[in-house]
Amino acid sequence: MIKPHVHIPYSKFYEYIDIIQRERLNLEIYFDSKSLDDINKNELVRIRKALFYEPSLSLHAPFMDLSPGAVDSKIREVTIERFNQIFDVAEILEPKSIVFHSGYEKWKYAFKVNLWLEKSLITWEKFLKRAEQLNIKIAIENIFEEEPDNLKMLVERVSSSYFGICFDTGHFNLFSKKGLDEWISVLGKFIFEFHLHDNNGSFDEHLAIGSGVFDFQRLLSLLEKKDYLYTIEAHSPEEVFKSIKNFNELIKLK
Repeated sequence: MIKPHVHIPYSKFYEYIDIIQRERLNLEIYFDSKSLDDINKNELVRIRKALFYEPSLSLHAPFMDLSPGAVDSKIREVTIERFNQIFDVAEILEPKSIVFHSGYEKWKYAFKVNLWLEKSLITWEKFLKRAEQLNIKIAIENIFEEEPDNLKMLVERVSSSYFGICFDTGHFNLFSKKGLDEWISVLGKFIFEFHLHDNNGSFDEHLAIGSGVFDFQRLLSLLEKKDYLYTIEAHSPEEVFKSIKNFNELIKLK
């Protein structure tokens, strides 16, 4: 049985701590900007103590208003400051990976993907050494991408075993204009993490696996490796446990 990570905002951590401890959940903890401003080293040590069973951990970086590929250098500076803060958290919590949003929107960049790419490289080169020192992988998540090409360009240009892709099933379902087979063919060797949630193709509902229209069985059939990090991104305990059950049933059919 695969025991995936479960996404939880830091602000909800203690609200669900009894369930987390009872079920000994592996976690992806999301720190938004306010959480990063409020948290301190003592609180991070407290989190570690609360997770006495030593789960596998990953982190999700803040993303609202941030832009790692920003043309405006001041926006990049703020983004880099926030990303440094999440790495400070990682030094204490010791996650396997940190998920970041790509920041690419074709309309915002007027289809000038190379402009986004060159500015993105300025940002990510500042974190590769730190990721390597901490043995943490940087996972870039697809958000508004309609096709996988810009993500492939970024990962190939960075060219580091510590830098790869988090493939998000729900975002693919909403925004992609290319088929699932093409995405996995183009990005497969760079993917080391998956965000698993479902929707009906019109809104980012974060439903349980099998409650929308994403073809999870097809996804699993396309995967060659077995050591991916899987993260459930349903938004209630009931949906989380339904997702874990359905996912493991699909794994058995693979």
